[in-house]
Amino acid sequence: MIQVIAKDVMEKFNLKLISGEEGIGRYITTSDISRPGLEMAGYFTHYPADRVQLLGKTELSFFEMLPEEDKISRMKRLCSDETPAIIISRDLQVPKELIDASNENHVPVFVTNQTTTWFSSRLTNFLESKLAPTTAVHGVLVDVYGIGVLIMGKSGVGKSETALELVKKGHRLVADDSVEIRQEGENMLVGSPPPLLEHLLEIRGIGIIDIMTLFGASAIRPYKRITLIIELETWDPEKFYDRLGLDEEKMKIIDTDVTKLTVPVQPGRNVSVIIEVAAMNYRLKKMGVNAAEEFSRRLDDMLVVNDEMDDY
Repeated sequence: MIQVIAKDVMEKFNLKLISGEEGIGRYITTSDISRPGLEMAGYFTHYPADRVQLLGKTELSFFEMLPEEDKISRMKRLCSDETPAIIISRDLQVPKELIDASNENHVPVFVTNQTTTWFSSRLTNFLESKLAPTTAVHGVLVDVYGIGVLIMGKSGVGKSETALELVKKGHRLVADDSVEIRQEGENMLVGSPPPLLEHLLEIRGIGIIDIMTLFGASAIRPYKRITLIIELETWDPEKFYDRLGLDEEKMKIIDTDVTKLTVPVQPGRNVSVIIEVAAMNYRLKKMGVNAAEEFSRRLDDMLVVNDEMDDY
């Protein structure tokens, strides 16, 4: 499980550490950010202590109006045992009461020169990406006409060879063999390669090849949203395969259902062309153009006309 600590945020956003240095190893477990305005006013009943606390101009200007006794008590309550970090925006001066409380409870206090809203948005995006639910699947992820296609199937069915042919046609490889998948939002899966396998493709009989070295930087992508799954399987003459495309199969990955197509593989079938067409057809469907439904409608109209002719 990927974990984020306060030090990671400090290094990512080049924050200045003011106090509470012993707490920079505290874990951040949620991507939610808290702006403790009510807490500055003394209301701690529902204080979300496990969130990063972001103090801006509004919170600090109100804080300066408080009596000295309230300042001390509220900063001590703000620096709880669960608080992962406190960040001051706009390069504002950090109150002495906060510095004392943070050093006492080992809560790191950072300062950024960015505006509160802008920094909050960037930090939320960073934490959502890092803390997103993750999994790994055996397959190949390719960017085909802007569609993230996850090619799956049993070992030896031809996934990597198909990906190589797609790259030669100008499409882009994301990951081969193992695809790390993160759920970065509702119905949004993003796939990327493990660091060890980045840019690499395994072809039986040749070995490991570096796609970026062979085909250039335009042939690879560091990550891609997964919107279509294509499972390759050896042709089974006893199995019925969908010939119209009216029924849409789904595959669940983490909490997201992804459209899945099963493509039988046998000599003479150009799988890379089939995947290209599948990606283009998927895009057309999202634009409201469905050839299978149009064919079904025409067939129904023809049957109605024939029935009317028979009645006549």
